[in-house]
Amino acid sequence: MQIHIPTPLRPYANKQAVVEVSAPTVAQALAALTSQFPELRKHLYTEEGKLRAFVNVYLNDEDIRYLDHKENAPVKDSDSLSIIPSIAGGTPVGVAPMAKAATLTPEEMGRYSRHLILPEVGEEGQLKLKAARVLCIGAGGLGAPLTMYLAAAGVGTLGIVDFDVVEASNLHRQVIHGTSDVGRAKLDSAEDSLKAINPNVKIVKFETRLTSENALKIFKDFDIVADGTDNFPTRYLVNDACVLSGIPNVYASIFRFEGQASVFATKDGPCYRCLYPEPPPPGLVPSCAEGGVLGILPGLLGIIQATEVIKLVLGQGEPLVGRLLLADTLAMRFRELKLRKNADCPVCGTHPTVTKLIDYEQFCGIPPKSAEPAAVVNGVPQMQPVELKRRMDAGEDLFVLDVREPYEFAIAQIGGHLIPLNDLPQRVRELDAGREIVVHCKAGGRSQKAAEFLTQNGFKHIHNLAGGITAWSEKVDPKVTKY
Repeated sequence: MQIHIPTPLRPYANKQAVVEVSAPTVAQALAALTSQFPELRKHLYTEEGKLRAFVNVYLNDEDIRYLDHKENAPVKDSDSLSIIPSIAGGTPVGVAPMAKAATLTPEEMGRYSRHLILPEVGEEGQLKLKAARVLCIGAGGLGAPLTMYLAAAGVGTLGIVDFDVVEASNLHRQVIHGTSDVGRAKLDSAEDSLKAINPNVKIVKFETRLTSENALKIFKDFDIVADGTDNFPTRYLVNDACVLSGIPNVYASIFRFEGQASVFATKDGPCYRCLYPEPPPPGLVPSCAEGGVLGILPGLLGIIQATEVIKLVLGQGEPLVGRLLLADTLAMRFRELKLRKNADCPVCGTHPTVTKLIDYEQFCGIPPKSAEPAAVVNGVPQMQPVELKRRMDAGEDLFVLDVREPYEFAIAQIGGHLIPLNDLPQRVRELDAGREIVVHCKAGGRSQKAAEFLTQNGFKHIHNLAGGITAWSEKVDPKVTKY
């Protein structure tokens, strides 16, 4: 049988997308997989041998959690298993009917003429779009195409939550911003672009980080929320706030060449926690900043989100309620998996235990930020960029180990010996265990993993460069390119 390996886990499966195994049950198939690729085991199972809560396994298109025998379900050679980890006709039940605007102006009649001749839209549907209030979380990769197409379609009110500024590294995918916008607030750049597309749209800007303190207040004035976030704390916050507010959550997430999309938090449909009850530990799933993303991918997924929003507003078609759409752009294949509402879900289940918004940083295992940076993380001393620069200038005998990828090394470097993180176990003998080693990457996550690996393998004098080469650029040498 075939086991489909998602992009984040392929480095631990010899970069294979599909692995063939022979086994009589799901559990034995996964055992055969992890026996062939031992590094996969810690990503799929806890130390107690249970499947991790942020990893779902599907037999064909059914979640094994809902099969009679769960992991012991029998399999045939023609079956397939899919490992799905967390990355990011008529109105469907649970989606409140939208209000309608009074009229369309002659200018709007001309602008939306191609909508008006569609029987599924017509003037009545266009009036629903004009009256709709949609909140978009983020004006980045997903938010850019999402808001642009919603504005073009005639959604009357678009709320956008974002507190970031435009950087040059955003431009290959965040098409709502241009080169001249670098350094500007994303909200201001997005507003200019959206107004240029459709001056009739009302833009409501929230230049703030979405938090447990402000989410419900922001959400209350909107009909639908579209989640374009890129981190787990905000994703769980958006989900819970949508469930508590009774507002549909149009979800998408992206990583490298793959994406997911669904519609959560409708009355009878599942929520994000039904799919992923718990988040992965910090650092286990790399962000797009570290793992990379094909620039076109957020455009594709953002347009899928916009399509789902419009269908919900119009009350037409079959929204992605109870379905998870998987997109693989390298193979250009789309697959669909069934999602079920979990009666034991702590937020939307029969007896919910989460009845108010919580501390999502804590829930996701992220330690609270302190005024002073941590000196030690998981037993690894953290060295600040200024300290490394001082010691390098003093001629101290430090070995700088760069665990980024070769293409990153070509973009920017501070000197040092390049061994990519995934190659480190095979090349560890190149390093002198007796020397003092400072490990760095782009932002500090991969180098922390490398430093922990070296420490576990007998290296005594290991430091992680806090903040990586990005912090070096900000605090030591701005000539070093940020990417």
